[in-house]
Amino acid sequence: MSSGGPPLAALLLMASRQLDAAAREELAARGWPRLSGAQSLVFAFLDPDGTPPAELARRLGSSRQAAQDLLAGLVRLGLLEVVADPARRRGRLVRLTGSGRDLAADAGAVLAGLEAGLGERAVQLRRLLTAPLDLPAPAPADVSRHEAG
Repeated sequence: MSSGGPPLAALLLMASRQLDAAAREELAARGWPRLSGAQSLVFAFLDPDGTPPAELARRLGSSRQAAQDLLAGLVRLGLLEVVADPARRRGRLVRLTGSGRDLAADAGAVLAGLEAGLGERAVQLRRLLTAPLDLPAPAPADVSRHEAG
């Protein structure tokens, strides 16, 4: 049933961007570097012990080159580092620096404050969004067009 407004997916995306923008603004007011929305998203997809750059690109839904550009900016800011992966001879891992961990902790506190400001609406949203949607599984991607001919 539709109310005639924007699709639910668009509303969820807009709400996510609004929350992210408010958090980034508050972090900048606290003295942290001003991050883009894409840069802040990197933090959401990093594993605690580091993430391979190619996996990070996949999680971001971007090309490896676009992800590399994002990472380079965050490395220049001293928030991320790229290190050798001890489990893979030629592999690399992207992980938070000490400053990056401090920023992530501060961001967690900022987001908690923003959620608290939403009051009961945040509780209802969390309950609704964590319940299974029981939607049909998406069809597998058509990889045949990417195969060498």
